[in-house]
Amino acid sequence: MPLTGDYEPSAWPDARDQVELFEKTQGAEGNTLLGLPVVIITTSGKRSGKLRKTPLMRVEHEGRYAAVASVGGAPTHPGWYHNMLASPLVELQDGAVRQDYTARELDGAERETWWARAVDAFPDYAEYAAATTRKIPVMLLEPLS
Repeated sequence: MPLTGDYEPSAWPDARDQVELFEKTQGAEGNTLLGLPVVIITTSGKRSGKLRKTPLMRVEHEGRYAAVASVGGAPTHPGWYHNMLASPLVELQDGAVRQDYTARELDGAERETWWARAVDAFPDYAEYAAATTRKIPVMLLEPLS
């Protein structure tokens, strides 16, 4: 069951422009950030119900993905994280492939395993964790069966 609703582009010009380029080229362009691969995550807005699209670093293992709510080490969680908690059905586009996933927050050993994968994929996550007092949430995106 795909996400439905009106799309509201990001208020952040860099994110909005990257999503537009990524989607326009089916992931052939706009597919990196700081030289590393990204995916596009679509969530339903917690309050608005509008579709929100966010480029996130690509952290994939055996067909599942991690979404790391780092916001560069900011003191608060990103809006997309709250959207996923409220409505865990998300769409992920990796290159030209779009698929629906269910999101759930990780904890304990499972979180630590995925955190290590995330840091391997994007080493700056370790610096972001050191820059904030909050524990950065890691959401696991599992394909719908």
